[in-house]
Amino acid sequence: MRPFASACLFAVALIACSAPPTQGGASPPDGAGRAPAPADAGLMLAQAGPDDRRVPTSREDMRLSLAPIAAKASPAVVNVYAARVTRTIVADPSFGPFAQFFGVPRDQIQRSLGSGVIVRPDGVIVTNNHVVDGAQQLKVVLSDRREFDARLISADPRTDLAVLRIDTKGQRLPALAFADTRRAQVGDLVLAIGNPFGLQQTVTSGIISALARTDVGINDFSFFIQTDAAINKGNSGGALVDANGDLVGVNTAIYSESGGSVGIGFAIPSEMVRRVVESAVTSGTIVRPWLGVRGQPVTNDVARSLGFDRPRGVLVTEVYPNGPAARAGVRAGDVILAVNGAEVNDEQGVRFQAATQRPGTDIPVAIIRGRDRQTLTARAEAPPKLPAPDPRDISGRNPLAGTRVVTLSPGAAEEAGLDPFATGVYVQAMDGGGPAAQLGLRPGDIVREVNGQPVRTTADLDRLLKAGQGGWRIIVERNGERAELNIRL
Repeated sequence: MRPFASACLFAVALIACSAPPTQGGASPPDGAGRAPAPADAGLMLAQAGPDDRRVPTSREDMRLSLAPIAAKASPAVVNVYAARVTRTIVADPSFGPFAQFFGVPRDQIQRSLGSGVIVRPDGVIVTNNHVVDGAQQLKVVLSDRREFDARLISADPRTDLAVLRIDTKGQRLPALAFADTRRAQVGDLVLAIGNPFGLQQTVTSGIISALARTDVGINDFSFFIQTDAAINKGNSGGALVDANGDLVGVNTAIYSESGGSVGIGFAIPSEMVRRVVESAVTSGTIVRPWLGVRGQPVTNDVARSLGFDRPRGVLVTEVYPNGPAARAGVRAGDVILAVNGAEVNDEQGVRFQAATQRPGTDIPVAIIRGRDRQTLTARAEAPPKLPAPDPRDISGRNPLAGTRVVTLSPGAAEEAGLDPFATGVYVQAMDGGGPAAQLGLRPGDIVREVNGQPVRTTADLDRLLKAGQGGWRIIVERNGERAELNIRL
């Protein structure tokens, strides 16, 4: 669940796409984009080749140019223009001192600018959800200045990704292949391509500064690539590419106290981008598999108690009954070292690696049990939606009147951004002026008890509220903390 409030010593800012558009653009190189690899979704996956990384060894090496990489990748990076209509009430001065009580409605158009990446030659584009959130009109401008109206086919606030489509009239566009970030290393050269402050087709260079950042807290699936390539407002949704010109990630946020680049930027890894795009173009619904495990990082003290030479992996504290991990043989007390070949050191890493797999595929899970290391195989599955959500609108004379409540299941919790192990009933929506809002309840709160009786389903809650007869003692949980409300109406 989201916390009541948070405080931090620094600002992690979304790269707001409020930069004003400017004229100009980059001319495209000759040649078309690469042909798609998987025939089913038309997405391209870069093939892993030999590891030929090396540091410069001569003055001639230092003079080498990054222009070929930029020329290859830039045509697949686009401008994304979003327009939103907002209505405000403008005071009418003819009413004198009463002007504030009388006004004229006025519609205002808010325009913003971000970046996007063509990931399929037939016009599928990925960008950040915060770039297009709430937009009534979307327009995409290619690097050769051609303009297209765009259609939103999928938005996923949980990962801050959105997928757009433009009608190319059958023409194939240059598109970026997805890099395998499991091969990425700290120190690898990367380019950030986007439209900062409306300056079209701007390329900045840097390195991968860190991998698997799970402590940033930008979205619900935090697992970011950190880079020192300059990223600024308007770069949201742009491409982070490697030395092969393949898509490493989608630039999303910066670490900044001033709002400008200080050399710490974050990109969503290509594995998650690819999963979201595949789901969007095949079913239109984002499906994120899970393993059904809860765990904690292995600290120094835990490592010593387990006989490890150093802290590593995730100590499993709970396994969901009959979930993918349980059926694979994972037990509480096991230490998960890797998921699908990628090392994990916290629960967020386990969630990310599972969520990037296609449903129905096998996921290797490397564990240590006692002194034995073994690899188990779990099936990638969406979290189950049982018990049934049974959404209900609460009405009548009671403290929760005006709320919409849903029975929790792992699937419902995942969609709401709640703990998938949580049970009970959660508040999905509410009337901002109703009694529940006045009591301080918020969407996402979980109702645990009413008058000493446990609440397991929305039917339970409805029945217990009606039986209250003017007095209710309600136990509510938010972000793992419980509070007791005593109300009389």
